[in-house]
Amino acid sequence: MADNFLERQRRDYEARKQEWLRKKKRFPIIKPHLEKPEDEAL
Repeated sequence: MADNFLERQRRDYEARKQEWLRKKKRFPIIKPHLEKPEDEAL
């Protein structure tokens, strides 16, 4: 278990995280634009 287990886990985690961030940037979330109604009574 002393064969750099934690270092390898951390390196793999960082690689997965970078890949996830790259994919996230490719597909930005588009938020719908909500308009206020003209009549505030609604």
